[in-house]
Amino acid sequence: MSQWFVYILRCADDSLYTGVTTDLERRLREHNEAKLGAKYTRNRRPVKLVYSEKAENRSEACKRESAIKRLSKKQKTELINPHIAQL
Repeated sequence: MSQWFVYILRCADDSLYTGVTTDLERRLREHNEAKLGAKYTRNRRPVKLVYSEKAENRSEACKRESAIKRLSKKQKTELINPHIAQL
């Protein structure tokens, strides 16, 4: 059974992209390659992995992805950098 991950990328324009994958390194490489990756990140390269968390399965990963996508940018930044929320 594959291990699933939810991840957040920071794009060159400082926007955030959230996705799911079973292979973080491969997916990051795809996002940064010419014709691969999500349509959203194609014009926002390079992208950098700034957050990831494990999920039990694809269903749970997709549910968590959806929940993260509903967060404000400030809330996503606090998720990525929890120590900032404590300042």
